[in-house]
Amino acid sequence: MPISRHPPAIFLMGPTASGKTALAVSLVERFPLEIISVDSALVYRGMNIGTAKPDTATLVRAPHHLLDIRDPTEAYSAAAFCSDAGRLMADIVARGRVPLLVGGTMLYFRALLQGLDDLPQADAGVRKTLAEEAAARGWPALHAELAEIDPATAARLMPNDAQRIGRALEIFRLTGTPMSALLRRAHAELPYRVLQLALIPSDRVVLHQRIAARFDAMLAEGLLDEVDTLRRSYALNADLPSMRAVGYRQAWACLDGDIDLKGLRDQGIAATRQLAKRQLTWLRSWPDAVELDCLAADLDMQATARVARHLKP
Repeated sequence: MPISRHPPAIFLMGPTASGKTALAVSLVERFPLEIISVDSALVYRGMNIGTAKPDTATLVRAPHHLLDIRDPTEAYSAAAFCSDAGRLMADIVARGRVPLLVGGTMLYFRALLQGLDDLPQADAGVRKTLAEEAAARGWPALHAELAEIDPATAARLMPNDAQRIGRALEIFRLTGTPMSALLRRAHAELPYRVLQLALIPSDRVVLHQRIAARFDAMLAEGLLDEVDTLRRSYALNADLPSMRAVGYRQAWACLDGDIDLKGLRDQGIAATRQLAKRQLTWLRSWPDAVELDCLAADLDMQATARVARHLKP
């Protein structure tokens, strides 16, 4: 099928606190769009405050798919997302509407665009060895090792990102090939004409101010109580993917008495800034992205014009 005959779809990508939800709602009210959430934390039930999950009033204006589809004890993967999103996109098109995929989990966007990779399954033995090495040498040392064998992957990871550093090293030890090289081999054409909008702030300081203000609002709304309720309602542990989400792991540490409220605020804001930095690193090297300044006074107008042109028959 020629590319020009593919149905349209829209990706709205951006770092945390860049205003993706507000812009998505504005677009839904102007065009026949349906929102699919692209967020690895919004899938979890009961995790509302710390994920900045859209509130009831927002969801009435613009319903979102892929919210509240997992308990926080469960895992959710890029493969699961691709399966869910692919089905939903087809359903939306069949109803004569256009999928609008909105979020900041860049790995999910890439998996949908490029197809799933052939990375090996987790190996308990290799993971045990890596955990022992990390305990002896520290994760920054393992990050340095990763930088020698897979500089592309190491460049986008923080030196203490235990989960991702461990996975990248595990893949290399199992296959002898860097993870970045294996990912480049994966390719599957997405059967849509995709407009990819990337919200990039013109002033990083303003984004940092937004991040701090939003985290303060989460604390005021009861983030600690939310995590305490989750801990009492589910058989959770701190190593679950849900509880490794930014804000949740810091709240967990505070409830355990490892840090005080000031430490929770300071570490939570710092971790959110680091997340935004990683998201921006992805976006600035993202092929085919149309960059929009998320701080621009006419952001709505710019995005509306782009979408209108994309949807024009």
